[in-house]
Amino acid sequence: MAALKVKQIREMKPEELDKKLSESKLELVKELGNVKMGRPVKNPGKIKELRRLVARLLTIKQEKKRKQKKNA
Repeated sequence: MAALKVKQIREMKPEELDKKLSESKLELVKELGNVKMGRPVKNPGKIKELRRLVARLLTIKQEKKRKQKKNA
């Protein structure tokens, strides 16, 4: 999974943002589940990367929501 830049995320439509957020959360849950079951981790940095991506997506989603509310 290629890391998304903040600029790329900000250019996304709200629907795309929600879709990417749900995909990233699902992937994170799968990775954490594998760790809990004791399976070997192929890429340990992936979990950290996914957590950061989810946080970025949520932050930008919230920024857009506030900006929209402010303009209304």
